[in-house]
Amino acid sequence: MTRTSRFSARTFAHAAAVSAAVTAALAVVPAGVAHAAYESSPAGFGAGTTGGAGGETVTVTTASAFTSAVTGTTARTVRVSGKITLPDKTLVKIGSNKTVLGVGSGSGFTGGGLAVDKASNVIIRNLAIAKAVGTDAIQIQRGSTRVWVDHNDLSSDLGHGKDYYDGLLDISHAADGITVSWNKFHDHYKVSLVGHSDNNAAEDTGKLHVTYSHNWFENVNSRLPSLRFGTGHAYDNYFHAVTDSAVHSRMNAQFLAQNNVFESTKVCLETTGDSDVDGYLNESGNSFGGCTNKITRTGSMSTAPYSFTLEPTSTVKATVTAGAGVGRI
Repeated sequence: MTRTSRFSARTFAHAAAVSAAVTAALAVVPAGVAHAAYESSPAGFGAGTTGGAGGETVTVTTASAFTSAVTGTTARTVRVSGKITLPDKTLVKIGSNKTVLGVGSGSGFTGGGLAVDKASNVIIRNLAIAKAVGTDAIQIQRGSTRVWVDHNDLSSDLGHGKDYYDGLLDISHAADGITVSWNKFHDHYKVSLVGHSDNNAAEDTGKLHVTYSHNWFENVNSRLPSLRFGTGHAYDNYFHAVTDSAVHSRMNAQFLAQNNVFESTKVCLETTGDSDVDGYLNESGNSFGGCTNKITRTGSMSTAPYSFTLEPTSTVKATVTAGAGVGRI
């Protein structure tokens, strides 16, 4: 089923067709996995993100080479080959107009993470990022726009308590126009916080537009995502073994949840708790698997403001588990 409406002129003026260079550089998903069209460009709020298309391609194998390659605003595709160890609590900043692409299924980072900070037009794909100690695996903040996070494997462990690691993917400080697709998030407490503080309404209101599609959340605790002030859309995601809450809309955020599958999840959808002001949440077509919902307010977002393909709920689990994570592109 396809839901279509027009882009907001203010928020989505950047949306455009991705160049042939991007398409040629990216492979297709395994046979039988739906939505192969998404493999060359993002759907949703991050539409129009082209990353390093049209620029040079470099391959790096060390932290110093990687840090150098992703600086500046020159268009560049940076291929990460092998597992690179970053110092604990370290975030490497990715400059504008960059594609960071893991090679094969075993490339990525451990110890630290990646930051998109005051940057635009960034793609992060096919990376395994594990155990970023004392920081986020991926952090998007300070007005960054047009970011696509796709086909990554993000994890830590549940043996160190909630605060030993930070988020797997945190989005804050008026970042905007972001699509999060086909990632596997697993073995972690606080997965994806969107909007860092209840006191940041002046900066975040009207920003923080984020789409989550075809992600696999496995053996996690909460924030899948937790959204303040912004506008979120989660569709065709698979949630399994969630020990606290999954989608959480708070501080007047608008959220739409469609055709997601929840299994062994304590609370699937909620708009209350942890903040003084509840959020808004509309939902349709979800499979809740007997979980609890705590929806106190439904909002104005009953359809998404862009074109997308909504997969039948009955096939979501098989599609997502076959296609999410690294080594698929």
